[in-house]
Amino acid sequence: MNASQPARIRSLLLVVAMVAAPALQAQEVIEIPARDSRIDVEFEEVYRVGVLEGEDWEMFARVARVAFDAAGNLYVFDETPGSTRSGEVRVLVFDAAGRFLREFGSPGGGPGEFNRPVDFAVLRDGTVVVSDAGHSGYQLFDRSGSFERMVRAGGEPGDRPALGQSLRADPRGDAVFAFAGGRLGVMTHSLVEGLRSLMGGGSTVQPMSRPVVRIGLDGEAVRADTVVTGWLPLGGDPDDRVPDGAPAQVREILGGMTGPTVFEPPLLVGVLPDGGIVHSDSSAYALKVTPPGARQVSRIIRRPFVPEPVTPAIEREYQRRAANARGGLGAGLRMLEFRQRGGGNRPAATTNVELETTYYHELSVLRGLRTTWNSRIWVQRRGDEPNSDGSIDVLTADGEYVGTYATGATALPDAFGPDGMAAFIEFDELDVARVVVRRLPSEVR
Repeated sequence: MNASQPARIRSLLLVVAMVAAPALQAQEVIEIPARDSRIDVEFEEVYRVGVLEGEDWEMFARVARVAFDAAGNLYVFDETPGSTRSGEVRVLVFDAAGRFLREFGSPGGGPGEFNRPVDFAVLRDGTVVVSDAGHSGYQLFDRSGSFERMVRAGGEPGDRPALGQSLRADPRGDAVFAFAGGRLGVMTHSLVEGLRSLMGGGSTVQPMSRPVVRIGLDGEAVRADTVVTGWLPLGGDPDDRVPDGAPAQVREILGGMTGPTVFEPPLLVGVLPDGGIVHSDSSAYALKVTPPGARQVSRIIRRPFVPEPVTPAIEREYQRRAANARGGLGAGLRMLEFRQRGGGNRPAATTNVELETTYYHELSVLRGLRTTWNSRIWVQRRGDEPNSDGSIDVLTADGEYVGTYATGATALPDAFGPDGMAAFIEFDELDVARVVVRRLPSEVR
């Protein structure tokens, strides 16, 4: 190779990169007008389950998630009535007519027993996937409810999938998608990884995004592959969050960690029937569609709705409501407690790390997103109040606008199934949980 050849090669690579760059970055942007076309609510009720008094399988404690398989069977992820521990969770299964089929799940540390289960997903063939933090893995149960196998969540710190994240089934099978909807979930995962790193002599890996990760479940250990990289808004100044008296290890973990902000745009995620992803990761009305295996957004669907600024009056109202709340941490993480064991004559010490409340500068347009088995996208807009639900738009993954359900006309379904089935978690006047399954009209399925 003579002296001029490297220069010619570099020039050729530069030309190729310049030609390829627009193709890699090309995105179809579809603008939908702001004027709504109303859809009438014409849902046929198929059945409902959940009563105040009845058999054990009829009485729900706290329904966390619901899902369908390809046969139309409904799966209910519910706490055991009277439970006092996080592992006391059961999975109830009903057929397409609402008849009770089976129940499984019991607390414990053995295979097939729940030890801090976090979320679950149902594959099309009826396989139930449970993310279990206590087991540090994913437990798989076959369609009869029998324990099949455990898939361990290994990997290096920073690459290890977070078992505390939300799950969505991959319609293609043998995998689920995992994501953290808000900074609190991302921050918690980072905190856990930071503690593990310090114990192993490593360094804390700070999150820079909110990824959607495909968790392959066809081996003994998970295969984690980031398929979408969601934007992570800037948080508050971490230097103002760590008290001066905090131990050095606590300061190292939290020193570069930004905390959650109130009204921060959530990461909303839906899975399309072909395994593609539609997500929203900002305060604007922008639905981003990524085809399966592409990693790059190919289509953005927009509507010209403008986020509302967060004013001092909105902040004061939030503070007033938070002060009146009882028995919880409210909308954000306010306090972390670190306990250090004593040694010798030293007593155990507790350090409380208080996180200052900060606010995002605007209210997000969107609050919820679901996808149907026929590639419809249901997306819920914010209502008149900062934390209220508004109208629901129905779109196609190709960007076709189907119409809008008016505010209060229907809730956003908690799960979609085959043949237009949709499940809604509801509560009666006595706050008794129930699941109502309805069949949707063909145009919105």
